Amino acid sequence: MTQSGRRRMRSVGITLGLTALVAASLTGCSSDDDDQADYAAICVDPQTQERTDDDNCKDEREYHGSGSGFFWFYMATRGGAFVPPVGGRYNVADGTYRSSGLRNASGGTATIQRGGLSTKGGNIGTIARGGFGKAGKGSSGG
Repeated sequence: MTQSGRRRMRSVGITLGLTALVAASLTGCSSDDDDQADYAAICVDPQTQERTDDDNCKDEREYHGSGSGFFWFYMATRGGAFVPPVGGRYNVADGTYRSSGLRNASGGTATIQRGGLSTKGGNIGTIARGGFGKAGKGSSGG
């Protein structure tokens, strides 16, 4: 191979390497909002309107206004809602019992964190996204 051919290949290799490096660094750029789930779910007893231990919610059954048991109650993380402590009452106006139809700010499928919130309660906006699944997917928490 000639000297100019080697220089050209080295130049192409350097360009490709730099392009890959820049692309990799850009994918790491994100805001703190991207680390937060769109919705967080607490395990509740709709009959008493009290929060219960996450372990009581074994599946993703949705509460439809009747029946007994424990169900996930979905609250938007960007709404500033208050998460009650375990045993405390929750505000029905702060969320929904249905995960179907939940959307993120862009209109796409919302990310949901089921459980894992402080048992002592607090501001829902302080949670971080965990691997707890997305709406409509087959993962369960608790």
